[in-house]
Amino acid sequence: MFTTLVAVLVALALGHVAPAAAVALRRFGLYRRWLQWLDAHAPEAGAWRGRHGWVLALLPFVVAMALLQWLFHDRLFGLPSLLLGIATLVICWGPRDLDRDVEAVIDADDAPTRHAAIGQLQSAGGSLHEDVPSLVEATLLNALRRWFAVLFWFLLLGPVGALAYRLLALLAVGPMRSLADVETVVGARQVLSWLEWPVAQLMSLSMALVGNFDTAFKAWRDAHGNRWVASTDFLGAVARASVSAELREDAHDYSDAGMVPVWRRLPELRDAMSLVWRMLLLWMAALALLVIAGWVT
Repeated sequence: MFTTLVAVLVALALGHVAPAAAVALRRFGLYRRWLQWLDAHAPEAGAWRGRHGWVLALLPFVVAMALLQWLFHDRLFGLPSLLLGIATLVICWGPRDLDRDVEAVIDADDAPTRHAAIGQLQSAGGSLHEDVPSLVEATLLNALRRWFAVLFWFLLLGPVGALAYRLLALLAVGPMRSLADVETVVGARQVLSWLEWPVAQLMSLSMALVGNFDTAFKAWRDAHGNRWVASTDFLGAVARASVSAELREDAHDYSDAGMVPVWRRLPELRDAMSLVWRMLLLWMAALALLVIAGWVT
């Protein structure tokens, strides 16, 4: 849809041009205060402290967004809906710019700087290990949680879908999880896993289309991506296999040309980020074609 195309471009531009402003927009202070109020006033045996407590956390914000979405629908030639969609996707994107975090890891010259940069890269989830395969996996998992899942649910449900996913992710795996009971966080993570599962499947297919299809398909199958299980572990396996295959192909191309490849620092991480960009371009190209064909508005 046209709104999505514009909103993604604005979100990416804001992350590059004004990263501090982008992070400031994505603090979700009102949501934090709501969770703190729930934690202070909810009874010990109440719903907030159980597996379904995430419903109470999201409910007022999702209802308010759904009401706005309904009120703005088909008003003033669609301009209010367009502005609401852009604002929602910009706020729910991120919260940090992924390629800046990847570059910070690559450019780190000393151990403390590198450790801090890796912590920022893994802020949305992923292994806490600092080996290259774990960093590749963290790059793709963060791409899922920072970009692709927000985009997917925005496409399906509009602004309410993007907001619901972001708030749930903040509660399940983000900084807000410290404000909720363990049972509430566990329930949120279970729901989040199912929300991310179709996105991870589409990302795996996208990696196969923009990279080596046979390698990606084999890794997906070996990692049990063909099972109905609330897990995105197969995404990391597909990412590692795709990156390794591309580096082998690059080395082979250099060899055929009679040249010696000169690898820059952490080529695996650079290739992982290149895969993410190509996947995003594939998604946006598909959206643009749908808009041109008139299949979505």
